[in-house]
Amino acid sequence: MNLMDRIAAVFKRGTGEVRPQNVTYDQSILDAFGVAPTASGQTVTPVSAMRVAAVFACVQKIAGAIATLPINAYRTDGDIKARLPRDDLWFKLNEQPAAQFTAASHWEGVSMAQLLRGDAYTLIRRNPVTNAVVELLPLPWGCVSPVRQADGSVRYYVAYAEHGINRWFEPADILHFPGFGFDGLTSMSVISYAARAAVGNALAMDEYSGKFFSNGAHPSIVLNAPNKMNAEQIERLQQAFAAKYSGAGNFHRLPLVLTEGIAAKELSLSAADSQLLEARQFQVIDIARAFGVPPHMIGETSASTSWGSGIESMSRGFVTYTLQPHLVRIEQELNRKLFPRNTGRFLQFDRDALIEGDSKAQAEYNRAALGGPGTGMGWMSVDEIRKSKGLAPIGGAAAEIFDPRTSQATPQANPQGQP
Repeated sequence: MNLMDRIAAVFKRGTGEVRPQNVTYDQSILDAFGVAPTASGQTVTPVSAMRVAAVFACVQKIAGAIATLPINAYRTDGDIKARLPRDDLWFKLNEQPAAQFTAASHWEGVSMAQLLRGDAYTLIRRNPVTNAVVELLPLPWGCVSPVRQADGSVRYYVAYAEHGINRWFEPADILHFPGFGFDGLTSMSVISYAARAAVGNALAMDEYSGKFFSNGAHPSIVLNAPNKMNAEQIERLQQAFAAKYSGAGNFHRLPLVLTEGIAAKELSLSAADSQLLEARQFQVIDIARAFGVPPHMIGETSASTSWGSGIESMSRGFVTYTLQPHLVRIEQELNRKLFPRNTGRFLQFDRDALIEGDSKAQAEYNRAALGGPGTGMGWMSVDEIRKSKGLAPIGGAAAEIFDPRTSQATPQANPQGQP
């Protein structure tokens, strides 16, 4: 019996119905619904994981970085590529894929689903006559069911009531953006695999910290009385003590005054003594490690010099080792579904946009691109750099590329970069 058959059997209604509260669920069923508790006792789901600040920050950093990158269409003939003019497809990818969505929210949703669920889906709606893309509709993860067919192919069943969709779709109609570990059907989510225990521990420590401070600065106190007390007296003393000194509203409000020879002795360790703060710091680093985000990018700077020359190296590593795989997966899915093979056209994220906010890095890149005496051959002209900034070309020498072999600029054949 496969997983879906076991799930159906558990919830099957009829004579002798077994109520859910009396059922011991199979581990595979718990994993399928994402409700299996961790060793810390916390149930980690994509929703509960986003309540952890470190998880929220990691997802936000990756999704936000991808959403800021423009996607351009190119045409290539051999090894030389030329950017194509903006068209309706460019508008859908960079501005508005569907009536209710901006492109930024679409790509942020794609990244969130990849990281938290493993896979993301977008429906391609086409003109039935021209086959042109009319809309790219983001699909909630729970509305899509990829099912492997008997012949090994995969079809997608979409139940999206808000848009009146309840039918099967072929792979050509669904943009399936996989995460790491794709097996042809589903991928491995960061939350379910790499960060599950760390997120569970973080949730447990958040709960413990909240209870610690809600009960007062000294939650475990022993009151020693010189004489014997009966059960009623003990209960009244406990309630009176809790009413005056427990709870956030009573922090440091009144001095502790004990009479009748009663003495107070603290049993519990403070949060610092029990290394709660250190443990919470470690969980932040562990979660950042699972997502591939340098800890300093989510506010944890204690290990900022552990990689290369420090924060600068870690930031470059974030682009190279974290963002790059996500960008390649998205690009490959877009290209194979939106452009026919052998047309010479393809879509690509503009990775240079990542350094737009770094004026120093951008200036160094531009100087290297221009070339010059002692620098070497240039590969861009002044006008090309001006064009990338939205500035009008100057013409003349500004449209020429420096060639050290002649110690002068060489005229560019096509300064505007048009096909």
